[in-house]
Amino acid sequence: MKILYFAWLRERLNRGEEEVSPPPEVATVADLIDWLATRDEAFAHAVEKRALIKAAVDAKLVPHTAPIAGAQVVALFPPMTGG
Repeated sequence: MKILYFAWLRERLNRGEEEVSPPPEVATVADLIDWLATRDEAFAHAVEKRALIKAAVDAKLVPHTAPIAGAQVVALFPPMTGG
């Protein structure tokens, strides 16, 4: 599965994407964020306030409770403002 990072997440992690193979017990976006945080101290620090992190699974905005089974791409990004 490809993970995409946007805005300040991309800047703090110094990468825009990565390929990962989460274990079977990683079933939701929240599980994925938790799992990624265990693998990477910079990621753990960047997502300390997890409620601020938004997610999209295969280009559809989803809550952290959304399943990731079969997902090709998960995008993680901070809240967006518009104008």
